[in-house]
Amino acid sequence: MLSAPVGCLRKGSRLWLVGLWVCAVVAAARAEGVAPWSRERALAGQLASPCLVFSYFVGNGEDGLHLAVSFDGLHFVALNEGRSFLTPTAGRDRLMRDPCITRGPDGRFHMVWTVSWGERGIGYAHSADLLTWSPQRYLPVMEHEPTARNCWAPEVFYDEATACFVLFWATTIPGRFPQTEASGDNGWNHRIYATTTRDFEDFAPTRLLYEPGFNVIDSTLVKHEGRYIMVLKDETRHPPQKNLRVATADHVLGPYGPASEPITGPYWAEGPSVVRLGSAWHVYFDKYRQGRYGLMTSENLREWADHSAVLVMPEGARHGTVLTV
Repeated sequence: MLSAPVGCLRKGSRLWLVGLWVCAVVAAARAEGVAPWSRERALAGQLASPCLVFSYFVGNGEDGLHLAVSFDGLHFVALNEGRSFLTPTAGRDRLMRDPCITRGPDGRFHMVWTVSWGERGIGYAHSADLLTWSPQRYLPVMEHEPTARNCWAPEVFYDEATACFVLFWATTIPGRFPQTEASGDNGWNHRIYATTTRDFEDFAPTRLLYEPGFNVIDSTLVKHEGRYIMVLKDETRHPPQKNLRVATADHVLGPYGPASEPITGPYWAEGPSVVRLGSAWHVYFDKYRQGRYGLMTSENLREWADHSAVLVMPEGARHGTVLTV
């Protein structure tokens, strides 16, 4: 694997450039259906797994987008000396929490994020290289619901079957699900909502995506062998759950089946991000009360192993997305 001290890499340094360059080479080679050149593989230390880019935030998200890179899925090194790559400007509070990045069929990177604790929209920008970004936009995805309290942890997923991007997030609408109204913190009672778009200009009407019968946030999607896999957080506070679960569907907009039993342990977890490396599913997540990141792996989505003890993430990293390139 790439040999590097765990910590921060300075923007413009040789290792920083090699990191992004190898990511680009590997992505381009895979897109062309050929193996990456042996010389570039040597620079990456004989890549045994895809190059991974981790987008994340620190603090309350005031300073914007942070990026880290890994070549083994266990050791993530912060780029740009841990400084932000993009300062948030969208929304009233101008935060950039929970940044989620996906790559579209044209190779462009699309990012959405939480702009505020209490607004009815999300942030959006796109980039060709993860360095230079388009002007940021505020997408008013829940403005049609005048009592909606928030839009948290949005994600963007490109669905090849429908040739659409699916944007989804958690929102509390007071009184909408009275059976769990008292289950959350301070009246929060979330469900997962979604919209779709082909061009980020025209959007389908917002719809309810997942109602598991409990307070739910932080959902993320992957597709495997024709099935859509959602990893989500049970946000129930009374009695405490605060764990991660899995649900599946045949179609990207559902219906999704009942949530599984918890896949995480007796600690509070949130912000899952899922990638498949080799034959194993890797779920990276924020152990936010412990101030560190966790990692669960599984071959079958039923039996899970905890590898948190060997995972190294940048200091202070919070809820983000692991992107395979």
